[in-house]
Amino acid sequence: MSASAGRPGAFSRIGFGARGIGMGNALAAVKTGGIAAYYNPALSVFQNDNYFSAGYTFLGYDRSLNFLNFTRRFEFSSGKDSLTGSVKARATAGISAGIINSGVSNIEERDNQGILRGNISTSENQFYLSVANKFSEKFALGITTKFYYYKLYEDVTSTSLGFDIGFVYSYNENLTFGFVISDLNSKYKWDTSPVYGTSGTTTTDNFPVTKRLGASYYLPDEKLLIAAEYLFDNYESQVLRAGAEYNIYDKLFIRGGVDNLNLSNKDDKPRPSLGFSYSKVLGTMSAGIDYAFQVENYSSSHRHVVNVFLVF
Repeated sequence: MSASAGRPGAFSRIGFGARGIGMGNALAAVKTGGIAAYYNPALSVFQNDNYFSAGYTFLGYDRSLNFLNFTRRFEFSSGKDSLTGSVKARATAGISAGIINSGVSNIEERDNQGILRGNISTSENQFYLSVANKFSEKFALGITTKFYYYKLYEDVTSTSLGFDIGFVYSYNENLTFGFVISDLNSKYKWDTSPVYGTSGTTTTDNFPVTKRLGASYYLPDEKLLIAAEYLFDNYESQVLRAGAEYNIYDKLFIRGGVDNLNLSNKDDKPRPSLGFSYSKVLGTMSAGIDYAFQVENYSSSHRHVVNVFLVF
C-alpha cells in the first residue's frame, strides 16, 4: 500500500463521486462536465449552469461513503461591446461546496471479560467551500477551505481546518494543465481523557500534504477526453492516475480509468475502474445518473458508486 494509505483523513482521498472515481481520479485538469472542486479548487469557474450532485458508495465491512456537491460559476459584466453589441465579461468567478461523509457501523463493543455490550459506529466528515477566479482566458486560481469532524467513540472527537490551493492553465482549447496542493494545516488532535480519565493522553496526527500535477486533452472529432495525473506527498508516496471519457451517444458517456499506479511501492496493486453517465433534458434543466465500478484490493467486495445530478 502507499505510504499515506493509513494516514489520517484516508476517507477523503478515495475520490469524489462516480465520474471522478470512474476516470481513475485523474481530474485535476478536467474542466468540462459536472465539476466538483474536490479535484482542483480552480475548476469551478468552468462550470456551465448550476450543478448539484449527490452520491452513495456501496462498500464492504459495514463501511459507508457519501457525497454532496454544488458548483456554480458567476460572470460579472462590464457593459456592452460597442462593435458587436454583446455583453462583455469583466470577471469570472466560481464557488463549489460539498460534503464527504464516511463511517463504519456495527462495531461490537465488549467489556474486559469479552461480554457484548452493544454496537457502536464511527463518523468522519469533511465540509468544504471553494472559491476561484479566472484571471485570464488561460489562467484560473482557487482555494478550498475544509473543515473535518471525526467522532471516534463517545466523547472522543476531533476537528480540523485545512486548505487546498490549485490552479488551471488552458494551453489551448484542447490541452489543459492543473496543479493542486491539498490538506495544508489538516490534522487531528486527540484527547482520550474523557474515556481514560487521568490516564488519557493527547496526540496530534498530521494529514499527508499532497501535490498533484495533472493534464487533460480533448479530441473533439472523436468526442474523447483523456486525462492523467502524477501525485506525490510528504510521506514519499508517488502515484500515477489516468482516465478517459467517451461521448458514445448524445447524453450517454462511458468512462474508464486506473488509480494507484504506485511508483514508490511496486507490491501495491492498481485500482482499475469503469463507469457511465446518462442524462435527460427536463424543461429548463437536465437530470442524470452516474455509475462507477472500482476494484478495491484487500477487501471482500469491490466499490460501486452511484450519483444523481441536476444541471439547472
